[in-house]
Amino acid sequence: MTTAPATTAAPDALDSLGSWRLRPGVTASALAQGLHVRGWSSAVSMEGSPALPALWRMVEEALRADGAADLAARAPAGTPLRAALCTLIGQLHTQGMLVGASTAPADGPAAEWLATVAARPAEAAAALAATRVEVRTADRDDPLAPAALRALARAGVTATLAGSREPAGSGVLLTAARPDGTELAVAALARPGGAFVTPVGSPAGAGADAAALRARLGRDGLDGPRAAEAPSGPALTALVAGGAVQRLLCAVAGLPDPDSEDTAEEAGAGASPRLRTALVAAEDPPHAAYHPWLGGPPAPQPPPGTLAEALAGVEALGDEHLGPLPAPGTGSLPQLPVALVECAAPGGGRLTAGGARADLARLDALCRAAELRLGAGRSGVVVGAGPGHALGRALRRAALARPLPVGAAAPWNPYGAGHAQARHWWTALTGRLGVRAELTLTPLDTAEAAFRAEVRGGRDGRLLGQAVEATAGDAAAFATLAALARVQAGTPDPTDRHFTSAGGELCALAVAGIAAAPWEDENWSAGWWARVAGREAALQDSLRRLTGLSARPWAPDGPDTRAVLTALRACGFTALETGAPATDAPDTEGESR
Repeated sequence: MTTAPATTAAPDALDSLGSWRLRPGVTASALAQGLHVRGWSSAVSMEGSPALPALWRMVEEALRADGAADLAARAPAGTPLRAALCTLIGQLHTQGMLVGASTAPADGPAAEWLATVAARPAEAAAALAATRVEVRTADRDDPLAPAALRALARAGVTATLAGSREPAGSGVLLTAARPDGTELAVAALARPGGAFVTPVGSPAGAGADAAALRARLGRDGLDGPRAAEAPSGPALTALVAGGAVQRLLCAVAGLPDPDSEDTAEEAGAGASPRLRTALVAAEDPPHAAYHPWLGGPPAPQPPPGTLAEALAGVEALGDEHLGPLPAPGTGSLPQLPVALVECAAPGGGRLTAGGARADLARLDALCRAAELRLGAGRSGVVVGAGPGHALGRALRRAALARPLPVGAAAPWNPYGAGHAQARHWWTALTGRLGVRAELTLTPLDTAEAAFRAEVRGGRDGRLLGQAVEATAGDAAAFATLAALARVQAGTPDPTDRHFTSAGGELCALAVAGIAAAPWEDENWSAGWWARVAGREAALQDSLRRLTGLSARPWAPDGPDTRAVLTALRACGFTALETGAPATDAPDTEGESR
């Protein structure tokens, strides 16, 4: 009889604990039945046992005092204690709260900082040690330059002061020369009326960003005196100098930019492109925040793949300090039975948008505001969150602009057609709001691949809403939704207000990346939007044949519109030029898109 050889358990998290150290700044708090651990960029709560704080103390002591081997001996393999310790250590790894003991940097001014934030602190420290920074300024009396030099010295980085050919009062430019000869740069300006730090780029790119940011912030002003040329106070100077130095050194050392809590590993291949940001600061009281920066050299991005990505573009384009377009918001507008948003309309007045949800209405409003800004509402400029969305808007607009044959429209009864969404919105319009209205439907081609619906109401039978979609029910539902939003918002004054309501062109974004539940058929909003999105390609083909619309990328004709187009492209948005008339300039009778 032979005896099977003994097997050795594979090393686990506790066996390898001696190769790791706890990052500086990691702390823990006891919970009633667990533990909450916080690091520099993440936090985790673990619950289920009052013994978790004691386990944390055991792991913390082992990490800080090289006691990993003793701890492993006290917790034999296969015991519940060892399993619990391994689970806790695994969470510390997952949250990036441990750093390899062999990668710790030597002692130095930036050692603790790098051990806190860098994936490989020793490599980051070596990169900083090999870097030479030059602080360029045209004004030796600008307190920002010596403040930047002091910040660099505290980080242990060699720096020198040099002159600049830029005009006096243009701030400072920090350039870092790498051993391979490449240069990284960041520009900063600190004035009571406007303070900023540019994204990291080439020296020329940082200089261009600085000029554009100064012009942008000079127009709007911040919390201090507008466009003041006097030096900033010491608190704002130190804040901006520290922000500029931190951005530059993070780029040199391969660390995440300070505007994000993403780790270097999380920002690797496959991550979606992030918008560049500028640090915008104000003096009274001293504060700073990163804002999306869509200026500078053109940087077109892929179209948004989801509604969340498109809405991130809306936030950037409508940013309060740096955005080129007005930000749509709900304000004090009613949100039931439909959602309403509004913003300032380029050229004057207010732009109101209605939709089934506020986020969809915000995206539609932003696109309409961009069209008004780019084409004054008359040039056939159509903006969308990507080519498909823009083309869907353009084709629907062209189809709505075509006159209908006399007698082609026929009454349509939402209650007898079996379309739950059309019935729902019609009930809200005629029942909840008590509007006396008539719904008519017109097939736009003999194959009945596209339908146009119109809702008229009031004493004069004015047009309240209209839509073009692939099925009669879809067209009726979106036309009624537009009418409902218009009535809920109040009759707009054509001289000072614009109105828009999205159709099925937004459905693809609304459901992108979202798996519908098995029961979500067309009786549910998400299920209906998914079906509408599935019909969009065929509808666009039909509308192309019907309208003969030609669409091409829009070419701006001035520096202001070029800047807006650059910002749109930086968010993945598309601007098309078509021969179809824009229907909302001014807001003509009842036209909703």
